[in-house]
Amino acid sequence: MNRYSTARIIKNPDLKRYLTTVIIPAQPLESDDIYIQTTTQDRLDRLAYIFYEDESMWWIIAIANGLGKGTYVVPPNTRLRIPNKLNIQQNIIDTNNER
Repeated sequence: MNRYSTARIIKNPDLKRYLTTVIIPAQPLESDDIYIQTTTQDRLDRLAYIFYEDESMWWIIAIANGLGKGTYVVPPNTRLRIPNKLNIQQNIIDTNNER
């Protein structure tokens, strides 16, 4: 799931095309979220591949944990919440339908 898949395309007066900004809110806490404790330095994209089978979904884990500002690296001994994949898809659909 590409985080830009729901972005609208706009054109400026020169007819150049741009994607609008998409702000995805943090996923709410759910009873079926997974919690892990990293033991070594890990990467958000690798964790996304493990849990979502899609490394491009790294930003979901980052938003849920306040990480990813300029790096994929997660320090050792960090407790992470991994939102359930089914809840993520439904929350993104609901959020985009509210606009």
